[in-house]
Amino acid sequence: MFLAMRGEVEAELERSLGALDFPTDDLGIEQPPDDVDAVLASSVAFRLASKAGTAPPNVAGDIVDCFDTARCEFIDHVASQGPYVNFFPSEAYFTGTVEAGQDGEYGRLPNQETSVVIEHTSANPTGPVHVGRARNPIVGDALANLLSYAGYDVDRHYYVNDAGRQMAVFTWAYETFDEEDLPKPERDRVEYDLVRYYRKGNTVLEEGDQETVATAEDEIQEIMQGLEAGNEETYERVGEVVDTVLGGMQDCLERLPAEFDEFVKETRFIRDGSTDEIAETLKETEYAVYEEDAWQLELTDWDIEKNFVFLRSDGTSLYTTRDLAHHEWKFNNYDEAVTVLGEGHGLQSQQLRAALEILGNDTELLDQVLYGWVNLPDGESMSTREGTGIMLDDLLDEAIARAREEVEDRMDDRIRNDDLTDEDVDRIARQLGIGAVRYDIVAKQPTKAITFEWERALDFEAQSAPYIQYVHARACGILSEANEVPDISSVEISLLDSESERTLLREIARFPAVVEEGAAERTPHIVATYTREFAEAFNAFYRECPVVDASEDVRMARLALVVAARNTIANALEILGVEAPESM
Repeated sequence: MFLAMRGEVEAELERSLGALDFPTDDLGIEQPPDDVDAVLASSVAFRLASKAGTAPPNVAGDIVDCFDTARCEFIDHVASQGPYVNFFPSEAYFTGTVEAGQDGEYGRLPNQETSVVIEHTSANPTGPVHVGRARNPIVGDALANLLSYAGYDVDRHYYVNDAGRQMAVFTWAYETFDEEDLPKPERDRVEYDLVRYYRKGNTVLEEGDQETVATAEDEIQEIMQGLEAGNEETYERVGEVVDTVLGGMQDCLERLPAEFDEFVKETRFIRDGSTDEIAETLKETEYAVYEEDAWQLELTDWDIEKNFVFLRSDGTSLYTTRDLAHHEWKFNNYDEAVTVLGEGHGLQSQQLRAALEILGNDTELLDQVLYGWVNLPDGESMSTREGTGIMLDDLLDEAIARAREEVEDRMDDRIRNDDLTDEDVDRIARQLGIGAVRYDIVAKQPTKAITFEWERALDFEAQSAPYIQYVHARACGILSEANEVPDISSVEISLLDSESERTLLREIARFPAVVEEGAAERTPHIVATYTREFAEAFNAFYRECPVVDASEDVRMARLALVVAARNTIANALEILGVEAPESM
């Protein structure tokens, strides 16, 4: 209903301003402060005061006098407060909100008829996913969920680096060393097994004698040249390592969960010739220079001081060259492309955009979402090459274990013995533990580095995932106890007239607008902010408004409100990738 009311406000406000001979290019619509009982407000009087030759409060009063609420279904009345014009909801607004909220798909927007590819995670397949990179799959998956809710046709892609030096080193090491040369795997899963070869190889390259290193480098270079030349045997050798490690990484990511529609390999754009075409085209542009034994682009016209290297002296391409071909492929197959990148890729993303423009692409089709790293309080290193980091698996295991302790501490003997089995406790611990990790990470603005802290993430009383998941569990508990489904056609919504009921209704009503805003801004963290505000509103309702024990008409109205609340918080959590437990 919020979107519908906003549409009415925009249309009638434009008509009113036109009647007053004021420009309508900026309506100044915003959310009013919490202490104002309106749903929407307009600050347009500030902008128009000089044209009107009078103070903003006078302009606001003139707008109110001209505004015709009879044209609006969801606006009860309009009032000025100083320089602001405030818009107050009608009973139809609240009734429509409860009715819309009965739909389990509530919050989904109409089909935008726009295809979007979201590339995220794309960690090099050199070993287990580590904590520092955890933000990418969590933010990327939540963003994909958000755009899907907003009506976009979304494909989720993982771009696989299977053509660079790292994979050549890995392949050489895998074919060179034996099990007795390696330490015991840290975990019984395939990427933990194979990463030992990669680490051993890097150790030899850094610390081995000159002859050993020279021989190794020749073999590594032969693999890289074989990939560039399209040698099928080389593709198979590298592919065995890449696919095996990637399979294990997928097992880890599925725990979050973060799933993908397609794994797009770099070598695809070598094999189809598009990388060579890109390189030849760039060499002919006015920005191309041959310096320091490499072809480069000078990008000072884009205020980028560092040149963009796209071809080595031996004719082999770089990751950057292949990524250009990859992005042109995206533009040819999708209406929009979104890439989720770590902050360390900021310069690379600027260079990529400039090079795409040189190639004649419309970079307005490309969004690049940058995020800061995830740190742990002890500040441990997180390098997969050296093998000294903390893996995402470790973080998730610890989260589940701590959540289980928290759940068991909060259960009384009756619940432990009668209501929840050990399997229930295991399920709830997984839902809360992994939910805590996801929520704590996605709730922060992406560009800010964050430090993950257990006490905050698993705090049932604070603004955390368990605090919000508990709202869904409480709503399910109320509906289970009532053991009846309200017939919305006969419910008297007007009985929901207390302050806490109306506040909760307002929160339910604005959920689709939060989806719309978050999708437009590519900011899933605003959905997390919304869930915290929603939880506060629901908990106030829960404290102040008994449901099952209320009189018949009030009970049915409140049950309908609880259904709408349950659907809203479940769908908001689904966007964030956080499970909504039915019991806790």
